[in-house]
Amino acid sequence: MPGRNEGPDRVCPVCSGPLGLGDSSDSSGDNSPDSLVDALQASESRFRAAFADAGIGMALIGADDRIIEANPAFAAMIGHEAPNLVRTHIHEIIDPEDSPRQLYLELLRGERDRLRVEKQLKHREGRVVWSNVTISLIRDGAGHPMYTLAMVEDVTEQRLLGDQLAYQAMHDPLTRLPNRTLFFERLNAVFGPGAGEPADATLLDSADAVDLVELDGSARLDGLDGLDGLDGLDGLDGLSGLAGLTELGGLGELDGLSELGGQGKRVGLCYVDLDGFAAINETLGHHVGDELLVAVAARLEHGFARGDGRLVARLGGDEFAVLVCDSDGSEQLTTLAAELIKMLEEPFDVAGQQLVVTASVGVVERRIVETTPTDLLKDADATLYWSKADGRARWTLYDPDRGAHQLTRQRLATALRPALERGEFTVEYQPLVGLADGTVHGAEALVRWRHPRYGTLSPDRFIPLAEESGAIVPLGKWVLEESCRQAKRWLQEFPEAETFVSVNLAARQIWDSDVVADVAAALKLTGLPARLLQLEITESAVLGPGGRPVQALQALADMGIRIAIDDFGTGYSNLAYLSRLPVHVLKLDGSFIEGFRDPAPGGRPDSRFRRTDADEQIVGAMVQLAHALGLTVTAEGIENASQAERLRLTGCDTAQGWYFARPGEAERIAAILREGRVRSA
Repeated sequence: MPGRNEGPDRVCPVCSGPLGLGDSSDSSGDNSPDSLVDALQASESRFRAAFADAGIGMALIGADDRIIEANPAFAAMIGHEAPNLVRTHIHEIIDPEDSPRQLYLELLRGERDRLRVEKQLKHREGRVVWSNVTISLIRDGAGHPMYTLAMVEDVTEQRLLGDQLAYQAMHDPLTRLPNRTLFFERLNAVFGPGAGEPADATLLDSADAVDLVELDGSARLDGLDGLDGLDGLDGLDGLSGLAGLTELGGLGELDGLSELGGQGKRVGLCYVDLDGFAAINETLGHHVGDELLVAVAARLEHGFARGDGRLVARLGGDEFAVLVCDSDGSEQLTTLAAELIKMLEEPFDVAGQQLVVTASVGVVERRIVETTPTDLLKDADATLYWSKADGRARWTLYDPDRGAHQLTRQRLATALRPALERGEFTVEYQPLVGLADGTVHGAEALVRWRHPRYGTLSPDRFIPLAEESGAIVPLGKWVLEESCRQAKRWLQEFPEAETFVSVNLAARQIWDSDVVADVAAALKLTGLPARLLQLEITESAVLGPGGRPVQALQALADMGIRIAIDDFGTGYSNLAYLSRLPVHVLKLDGSFIEGFRDPAPGGRPDSRFRRTDADEQIVGAMVQLAHALGLTVTAEGIENASQAERLRLTGCDTAQGWYFARPGEAERIAAILREGRVRSA
């Protein structure tokens, strides 16, 4: 065997001790030279047999990285004959790698005794053999390194199975595109550790640091308490606020402020959803839907998966994503979205027929330091929703202002029920004035939300949210009871006035609760006579499908309650149907009243005043028809004396608007009742 030493100093490659010493086969205890040689030869024979017959690959490697001897198992593993491997440099079989190579050199220097690595071996036929390699250091009798023994286990099948399982875990089984897991892995890799944090945490502490929300037509800035020290920045050398900080000489290098104005690495995302895909599944079957998804995926991958910089993934259902890891700006992403929509509009040949689909795309593009993976996907999802809401088959770029508005809506919707429990709601009242005598006949109850953060919110800010979430039922019940309680106080103070209260009733209150029982309970609790309660409901809610609203209104009318149709003229406007409903009052929508202006100066014709004449004739006709049906008419939105007078001449019965009084506390109605006639605001 190459490299062997003669005599008693020979070392066993396995036990690292002198061969033959302490051999258990020598039972005679004879330590003569001949006995030692015999024991040495027996031990070497046993080692050779174990080495040659081992089922695991083995090789003795010298300090010069050349193979001293290899067993048949190792030779077969890489497609060679064992004798042909002698004196072969190990790097002809295994590629050197920096980190394992350094560890191997430490082994050769005697600084470690064993090393275990996973390596790719080069098979004679050119393929790769994956192996687990354990390398042990063999020392001489004095403990000095002599050579190494490598034991090699072929794990190619396990590795291929692991790769297959990893592929299946990271790819969609239907389309073979990267799945949601791989998408998030790649997205997180784009950001890297801490990449999504703001450049200066002292200025951009959280997403709520600056919360700009449009409320009741006025912009409000909240959460700026920590920026009091910046008040003097405006006007400094012609610079304004934070925008000027990065332009001051040298200041941009402090605390990472230069990153606030710098470009930095950018990322973009197109979030794609097929329009009407559910209808295809329902009408043509899921098998056709699956084939369509495969065709869409192939078209997206072919058109947009380019190199390492882009990833096309299926996130689930008919939702896909195109991730641009290093984008050039929003223009690149919107161009990509437009190309994507155009590409998908081309017909697909699926299951022997042509299918045409469209797609809606949400687009988000920004600097990495300005966002996080979670926020990027959340904003893309919101933007996709905007594309759907705006008409589908289009792309929409993320708008921070619209996003802030949506966030505010979500916060308000979540806070509605707790706000009711905390007593944050109040009711204001606006008088309903008789146009013939100028006296107050009643008052409309208008709920307000005294929000601790956003101030006083008018109904249009939160009532739609309450209807969507179902919070309108407990809120409406509270408003009803509070309004009846106040009307009872007016009755006690002004018994001859018979002032009624008019309360808005949402359609969902009829569908989701026993509104008849709720109204009866409110009247019983407050002691208000039914004749002094008027309930307003929109005509679209009354005239929609189903008979439940009509039945409920009939039961309420039978109790003596007055029913008013609110915003009349904006919905079905089916007067013939109104004749079969238990309705007492029509409230004309304010859009009709806008046309009631003074005649054109000098009698000159003007298209605006032609519309005024038309509106006046329409209102007059509706008033006459309503009177013929036994209904009274109320006009909303009166802003001046001219409008009030011209409405009176049409025969309109009552009116409300800022001309008479703005909505206010209940005491304002009481003050008007004391005076006997309404005062103009």
